[in-house]
Amino acid sequence: MPSLFGLDRPLLHAVSKLLYLWSRPRVLPADAAQLGLKPELPVIYVLQQRFLPNTLLLNEEAKRLGLPSPLGSLTLDGMPRGRSFFFLARPEPWLSRARPRHSSLLTALVDRACRQRDFDAQIVPVTILWGRAPDKKDSIWKQLFSEDWANRGTLKQMITLVLHGREPLVRFSEAVSLHEVIGDTCDHDTSLRRINRVLRRHFREQREMAIGPDLSHRRTRISDVLAAAPVQAAIEAEARAQGGSPEARAKAERCAREYAWEIAADYSHPVVRVLDRLLTWLWTRLYDGVAVHRFDTVGEVAQGQEVVYVPSHRSHIDYLLLSYVVYHRGLMVPHIAAGANLDLPVVGGILRRGGAFFLRRSFKGNKLYAAVFNEYLHMMIAKGYSIEYFIEGGRSRTGRLLEPKAGMLAMTVQSFLREPARPIVFVPIYIGYEKLFEGRTYIGELMGRPKKKESLLDLLLSVRELKKNFGKVHLNFGEPVRLPDILDAAHPGWREEPQPDEDRTEARPAWLGKSIERLMRRLSTGINAAAVIGPVNLVSLALLATPRHAMDAHQLVRLLDAYRRLAAALPYSPQTQLTGMDGAAMLDYCESLKLVQRQPHPLGDIIHFPPEEAVLCSYARNNVLHAFATPALVASIATRHAAMTRGDLSALSATVYPFLRAELFLRWSAAEFDGMVQAHADALAGTGWLARQEDGRLAPPSLNSEQYVQLNLLGQAIRPTLMRYFITLATMTRRGSGSLTPAELESLCHLQAQRLSLLREFNAPEFFDKAIFRTFIATLGKTGFASLDDDGRLRFDERLAEAAALARFVLPPDASRAILQMTQ
Repeated sequence: MPSLFGLDRPLLHAVSKLLYLWSRPRVLPADAAQLGLKPELPVIYVLQQRFLPNTLLLNEEAKRLGLPSPLGSLTLDGMPRGRSFFFLARPEPWLSRARPRHSSLLTALVDRACRQRDFDAQIVPVTILWGRAPDKKDSIWKQLFSEDWANRGTLKQMITLVLHGREPLVRFSEAVSLHEVIGDTCDHDTSLRRINRVLRRHFREQREMAIGPDLSHRRTRISDVLAAAPVQAAIEAEARAQGGSPEARAKAERCAREYAWEIAADYSHPVVRVLDRLLTWLWTRLYDGVAVHRFDTVGEVAQGQEVVYVPSHRSHIDYLLLSYVVYHRGLMVPHIAAGANLDLPVVGGILRRGGAFFLRRSFKGNKLYAAVFNEYLHMMIAKGYSIEYFIEGGRSRTGRLLEPKAGMLAMTVQSFLREPARPIVFVPIYIGYEKLFEGRTYIGELMGRPKKKESLLDLLLSVRELKKNFGKVHLNFGEPVRLPDILDAAHPGWREEPQPDEDRTEARPAWLGKSIERLMRRLSTGINAAAVIGPVNLVSLALLATPRHAMDAHQLVRLLDAYRRLAAALPYSPQTQLTGMDGAAMLDYCESLKLVQRQPHPLGDIIHFPPEEAVLCSYARNNVLHAFATPALVASIATRHAAMTRGDLSALSATVYPFLRAELFLRWSAAEFDGMVQAHADALAGTGWLARQEDGRLAPPSLNSEQYVQLNLLGQAIRPTLMRYFITLATMTRRGSGSLTPAELESLCHLQAQRLSLLREFNAPEFFDKAIFRTFIATLGKTGFASLDDDGRLRFDERLAEAAALARFVLPPDASRAILQMTQ
């Protein structure tokens, strides 16, 4: 190691060893190949600020990644230089702040590039951050000397190293081409300023990704919101509605300020660090692990773009878990749109300081509140905050995705159209729990108990759950969705269009509504595409299909292996993750979680759900039901026919698909779906679950074979869904066209499904969930099977009766007879 900072080689070596006794750096990326460096070009590293420990970390971690040494020799214009790195800024000794200066090495590089036009160098920015480690961060000193936006002198850097040096973050970024930055025309001073500007912007973006934008005081941000033209216009309108007097104007302004205080977050780095330590302890107590998949997709889009995280909403844990994962991977904590019901005493203040901003469930009839909230959201987007919200509106009680709500998405789109300089990219995220914290509460609500309002007491009582084991949690980051691409597809000329009026939904152009609908669909299908199919999901899928939720252990293991092979042969999407366990390992794992019980028997052990777990496991099955909907539909149809042509299979599947697609957010168009049906039919034939006859028809295996039993169980996974459709169609045809409103039909179907569930022992309250019937009824309108008359009643023609008649081709005879008898 050559001399550095005035220290000779032996002393530098000793200092480096001492530093690594104290520090355990976290390095991104873990593989140098991701940087895409060209071996024929020189590599020059740049650090933001001159600090000896940063230089030593850079040297050691570059060597560990197999990169060229930053302390290696570099020759420019025939003159050797003792190092191949420089600092963007250097602090004055000890107490003063860092001031930007032009490095002599950078100056020499620019000088040569201007004289020798084919010369190029790869400048690799390296960001090193201290103070983001998860342990022991609750002292006032650690809070004062953690990473923030203030410039640091050498003394403050040294104190930060002592307090926060256990786990520094070292991020190597993609190289900046010197030739590309300078361009074809070269003026030395202009080029030097340009490359410095590019590097300063890069380090600022990296710091924003890690700790968030440079925040001003909450009071200042609220003042900026109130001073904005749309809010002032709303205040004036409110004042005029109250008489237009100065007193009315003052009252409207006070009301707007109260709204802003009610909404605004109060982000605090010290609180985030304390929460980080608390959550590290909490996850250790609650879960066997938090598995994160495909997070690299976020890192690829975060720099230079506004990131909106759109996770599935299964639990209150979602808020904390996603923020924790993002923070621990070196990006800024997203600001979370939280329901006003969570703004509880004490808890609300903590959540605000963790980045939560609150919104009411409805803005209807309150234009002033809507204007304040819209402006606050726009301010966050314009300033580069990453944001998180749940497009489902509320937590799913069944495990399926809920119908997305347009509210937050529409406001985000309109904010972008107002100021489209910074692109917005949405990241759909699947969150899957093996055991759900609120599971028993959800069951009660589905059974008809009123939803309990959140309270501080309930939160304190939930501490009792900490002694239980909730298995693993999976977060899978789906394919990012760029908002400009959605707008381009809907209306290529959107950039030249005047800004839509935020306050008048009816004034929105058709292309904007179409864009929001397309965006909702893309995000919902993107969440489902990122599903994680784990052992609990597959065991639940298999056992819940049996009449008594019980099965021979050896048969269950073989069925689980078959399901896994089927999912591996035809993955639902490229983003879907599949467990690597075989059937026996899956069963052992679920036994260890006490989700299933084994009853010994001389003829073979029986695996069954304990009574209290069967309903809870329906949630885990529903998380991944969409991934098995197509093969299950093929299986359900196949078991109703001695033999069938591929054309018959296509026709029957096509009739059902619009409703399955709407309920389960399946990812294929109608044309694509037929191809998937045929592919799954071939896959089932490959497993022996279907037979290809000489005339090309498909037939199920022998009724006495294990393959038939497995095929029938696979079909059973989708039959409750098909039965709900038949309940609705049978009820409509029995009552007649124009006899029911959508709300009346929804309520009637809910009661009939509830009764059928009790009679047939489905033991799954999600079977009669009103929201699922609501989606199906809405889809009947969208597909043209029904329409509303002037009185708001459902009208339909003979096509609906024809669709109902198809039930005999997809449902078992006893099931269709039971529904027809009940709907008479």
